Amino acid sequence: MAALLANFRNTVIVSVIIALLIAVSYYMHPGTAHERYWEALFRWLHVFFGILWIGLLYYFNFVQIRKMPEIPAELKPAISKYIAPEALFWFRWAALITVVMGLILAWTRHYAVDALTLGAANGFQVPSDTFIGVGMWLGIIMMINVWAFIWPNQKIALGIVDADADAKAKAGRIAMLFSRTNMLLSIPMLVFMTMNQTMFG
Repeated sequence: MAALLANFRNTVIVSVIIALLIAVSYYMHPGTAHERYWEALFRWLHVFFGILWIGLLYYFNFVQIRKMPEIPAELKPAISKYIAPEALFWFRWAALITVVMGLILAWTRHYAVDALTLGAANGFQVPSDTFIGVGMWLGIIMMINVWAFIWPNQKIALGIVDADADAKAKAGRIAMLFSRTNMLLSIPMLVFMTMNQTMFG
């Protein structure tokens, strides 16, 4: 068991296999509505990638950004050359997949248009559409921030793209501000995402 757990890739593979076996067992359960099954599957993927995305967002903001000024200069390359690029890989792809899975889930549950129009498509008659719609738009804005502002500027700040010291400093500040914006938006977004399901089903 220790050999399995010591290898990250193998641990993930075994965990995914177990999860898929559980997912298939739900599909094979007598009386399970197939439409409801796909909703459940997309919800699982949406939540998994959402946890990965927001968990990394919180790692960057609660830990890395705050502690970087305290790290001695000779140790900073360990973060900028190894840890940050890897974390940003999972961060940006988790952001995209979270939003895509969320939109597919909304589509399979037949409220995508109503939610994306914040309830305007149904004359603002269904409050849950407005609430979840605001949460969805916050998530979409956050994902756009990741791909349009955070990642391009982080590539410069981390030296993945060649730039002089001034350009790196400017890019690092822009990336930090958009990351901090996403942190600011994330807590309200999570209120919409979690409370809506409980309050409106």
